[in-house]
Amino acid sequence: MTTHSQAFDETSDVETDLLEGDDSGASSTGHDDYDYDYELSTEGLDLEERQALRRVVGMSTELTDISEVEYRKLLLERVLLVGVWTEGSAEDAENSLTELKLLAETAGSEVLDGVIQRRKKPDPATFIGSGKVADLRNLVASLGADTVIADGELAPAQLRNLEDKLKVKVVDRTALILDIFAQHAKSKEGKAQVELAQLQYMKQRLRGWGGNLSRQAGGRVGAAGGGIGGRGPGETKIETDRRRINTKIAKLRRQLKDMKSTRSTMRQERRRNLVPSVAIAGYTNAGKSSLLNQITGAGVLVEDALFATLDPTTRRTTTSDGRVFTLTDTVGFVRHLPHDIVEAFRSTLEEVTDADLLLHVVDGSHPDPIAQIQAVREVLAEIEATDVPEIVVINKADAADPLALAPILHREPNAIVVSARTGEGIDKLRELIEGALPQPHVMVEVLLPYERGDLVSRMHSEGSVEQLEHTADGTHITGRVHPALAGDLTPYATV
Repeated sequence: MTTHSQAFDETSDVETDLLEGDDSGASSTGHDDYDYDYELSTEGLDLEERQALRRVVGMSTELTDISEVEYRKLLLERVLLVGVWTEGSAEDAENSLTELKLLAETAGSEVLDGVIQRRKKPDPATFIGSGKVADLRNLVASLGADTVIADGELAPAQLRNLEDKLKVKVVDRTALILDIFAQHAKSKEGKAQVELAQLQYMKQRLRGWGGNLSRQAGGRVGAAGGGIGGRGPGETKIETDRRRINTKIAKLRRQLKDMKSTRSTMRQERRRNLVPSVAIAGYTNAGKSSLLNQITGAGVLVEDALFATLDPTTRRTTTSDGRVFTLTDTVGFVRHLPHDIVEAFRSTLEEVTDADLLLHVVDGSHPDPIAQIQAVREVLAEIEATDVPEIVVINKADAADPLALAPILHREPNAIVVSARTGEGIDKLRELIEGALPQPHVMVEVLLPYERGDLVSRMHSEGSVEQLEHTADGTHITGRVHPALAGDLTPYATV
């Protein structure tokens, strides 16, 4: 029997031949001179083919010359933001919702409106209270929104109740951030970390649909006389899904453990070569990648978007006196960063924990930069990186209000204002980095033969050369080095 899809294809071919005036199409109908007003004949077609839906060419109104940006705009989800103001000022609540708007736009949504409700604490059943849910439903209907995003992490019951009452998809802040991470992860390790966080989040929010989804019958019913096919419900669909998620989580953790070993080996190699490490951390979109490019010329992706880069990038660079050190750009932080993300990216964030120096980058043009600093330090405390020496780098000086930066400089004595875009303050930042890096502590004075240029090079890259003079007998050098290099230089010591 001819299927509907086959009838669709064959009829379309006939129509195309007739509309184009193809000779083969005319001969197939028995007419040598084709008339463009000729009505398509259904003679010779089966009943099913005559009754099948036929596509009429040229009926689509989709523009063919539409630009990529315009086309993307047509496909955006239309979202409504909702937040609960429980503490702080009204400005804090508005800043939080503004940040949620940026997150939603980064995820690829069109934000229609945002509302905030003042409450002592979120409602345990519906997040905003049953009375406000009705108002929110009317707002959703009037705006034509298809998604509601809550500025907070919703419990499974809150999520279910809101979707049942609003009749549209409901997403919380955590799921939104996870979605952005999934879009921006590029490396194998980054994708595995994001998938692990998503599965851990999803496992707590599976929804069952009753006994009709039972898949396995268990046990004998004996006297009940059920027999084969009549043994009552066994394992339900939700239990099967939960088991599969647990299996996938275990597999991802094994994979990440192997990747962590590789990353640890690389760190140990740098430690063995006594290469100091500097980690760049801070709020998302504060300009960490731009700063890395400005200092090292790394050429890392720079984009004015939240979480534009997730995969850590490590580059080598040198101080003004030739010492080698590494700079590592890490994942950005945000207020209320999901705990699952922190746990999944723990191996990546260990780059901060093991660093000799931390560059804490702050967006100087942000409405509330002090809140950014607090949010970043909360995550640093969670990964136990509060003991790492820190330089607060206030970036985007070209777009910041100097009066707004004064409270930060007063509060953070070890802070510097720079602009990664214009290069302002970068030279002074380099000086601060060089002064904060661990210094070799063994003082040496040696006369190295000219054939031992390798030791001269090592003193420049691994130590600190204070005085150098070329003599007839060799190179006379005074400086500070690490104990391992000092042992290699002992045969050439002059004092």
